[in-house]
This record gives sequence, structure tokens and C-alpha cells, in this order.
Amino acid sequence: MSVLTHKSLAAQKHVLSESERQLELIDRSGLTRFSDNLDQIGLYPLTTVELDTFQVNMGKMCNQVCNHCHVDAGPDRKEIMTRDTMKLCLDAIEKSNCKTVDLTGGAPEMNPDFEWFVEQLSLLGKKVIVRCNLTIIVANKKYNSLPEFYKKHNIEVISSLPCYTLENTDSQRGNGVFNQSIKALQMLNEVGYGMPGSGLVLNLVFNPSGPNLPGDQTALEVDYKRELKEQFNIEFNNLFTITNLPISRYLQYLVASDNYHAYMEKLVNAFNPSAAENVMCRNTISIGWDGFIYDCDFNQMLELKVAAKGKHLSEFNIDELNDRNIIVNQHCYGCTAGAGSSCGGVTA
Repeated sequence: MSVLTHKSLAAQKHVLSESERQLELIDRSGLTRFSDNLDQIGLYPLTTVELDTFQVNMGKMCNQVCNHCHVDAGPDRKEIMTRDTMKLCLDAIEKSNCKTVDLTGGAPEMNPDFEWFVEQLSLLGKKVIVRCNLTIIVANKKYNSLPEFYKKHNIEVISSLPCYTLENTDSQRGNGVFNQSIKALQMLNEVGYGMPGSGLVLNLVFNPSGPNLPGDQTALEVDYKRELKEQFNIEFNNLFTITNLPISRYLQYLVASDNYHAYMEKLVNAFNPSAAENVMCRNTISIGWDGFIYDCDFNQMLELKVAAKGKHLSEFNIDELNDRNIIVNQHCYGCTAGAGSSCGGVTA
């Protein structure tokens, strides 16, 4: 069953497919500047700690078109990382002391060189994470072997599942997504992922479907584990809660539903200094499909490149990147609201 529900903003030539227009809208919120809040707690300019994680966007192509997607990914997106760019990335990883490489997209597995890249990363001895949308595993027979491939390389799998009910998941991610996701999770369990004592890590991600902050991460994990076990005999390791940032398709949703200003106010009012101290951009860099370097995946989608001379992998300089100021803007409130938000869940 196809899960495609609509075209990407880029394919629609929507005004909010342009990063400049998104930034203009974000800047016009009229709310307290994020940099001012950082300044009040002695964190501005926001600086780095030692680089620990490379997050690599392998392309914007995806088999899904989710309503909340900040990447504006979809089947109609053709931007994809080449093997030459992957080689530059491997060189940069070797020059750094990073421990983890986090592969994302789109659906990273749709990159024709995905398996080659993972194999090269394994040879470097790096911990590899793949952000799998689950449906890719069952969407096409050529991807059915992914669970075994993940297991072979001991990849940590992180997958989005907005809810443990069909209605809520499909409303955010497209018709048929829930049932396909459940099937994929069962296939991952079958090879050992998420099972006690296997050492194969399977984590799930929750993000709200409406203009709200996530609920308590610990309480939601308990609910997810109970419901998925009782209904589908599925097991997993941890649940991460992630706040939706006002970027791309989620920004378009907020504007179209007349929730933009209220949502921004909610984020600003929930600013948490402890979460701000632990934002992921301090020890992570984000690599675009074309090799440009960003502070985080969100800045990447807004085309806000790092504040360093070497803005591309071809000019990679680890000393510059470890001694840079991080570019911030109003969307950064999403990572510092409430208990905080990162690609690994709460930060406070």
C-alpha cells in the first residue's frame, strides 16, 4: 500500500519551501529573541564542546510524505548524497575523534550507496545509528533484508512512531503507515532488535501531532511498552520524545491552522536554561547531502551553514569546528522548551 498522501512543498513550489521565507516568518514572531534568553543565562554566544557525533543527511528522498517533516522529504525529492561526498565524509570522520555517526534523511536506506557507507563506517569502528522510518523495510521487497543488515553491523535503530494507535499515526504520517510500521517492528524483533540481552538497540521516537509540547518521556515510554506488548507482542529499548520545530511542513501546518503565533509563544514561555545547556548542537555537526556543514539538522534545512571558514567537507577543519560559535535563531526555542529536545530525546 502506498503511504504517499501529498507532494512535498518543494514539488508544490510552495512559498515555504524556500528557507529565506521560513526565516523571514520566524523572525517576524515579535517574541523575545532566543539569543537574549541565552545571554541572560550566560550562554550567548553558544559555544561548542568537543565534537562527538556526525549526523549525516544521506538525501531528501523518502517513501513517505509526513505532515510534520522539517526536511520536506518525499518520493519527489531527488537530492541525494553521492559516493564521492561520502568519501569526503569518511575522511572528515577519521580526522575527528567522533564516536558516533547518525544516518538520517529522508529515508537514508534509499540512497543506493547506503550499505557501502555503513560498511565503511563499521571498518572505522564507529557506532552507527540509522533513523529508519520503519515502512521502508516493508514498502519494497528489496528492503526486506534491512533488519539482517542492521544486525550484521550492530547498527542502533531509531524509528518514529507518533502513537501506538492506527488513527493517530496515520493522521500524521499517511494512510497505511501504522500497519506497515508494526510489521517492520515485528521483523526487527524477530532478528533480536529490542529484545532483552540481544545487545541490538531499537529505540522509538514520539513527537506530537498537534501544536503541543511532548508529554513526559518516562510516562509515555511506559504507555508505549505496555500497549505495543499487549497488542502486537512488540518490544523495544527506549522511547525518545522530540518537539516539533517550526520549520518546513510543520511550519506550513502551523500557519495554515492559525496556530503559529500561539505555538511560538508556548515554546518561548517554556524556555528551560538546563535544556539550553545541553542542546545537541554543542557536540554534534550536521552534514548535508551535498557535503555542506551545519550546526544541526534544523539549521541545515534553513540553510544556515556553520560559522567557520570551512563550510564544506572539502575544507574540513576539526580545530575550527571545535572552536566555533553556534548559529541560533527563533526556531531554537523548540530544542530548549520544557524538558528539552534532541535527536536522543529530552535534555533536562
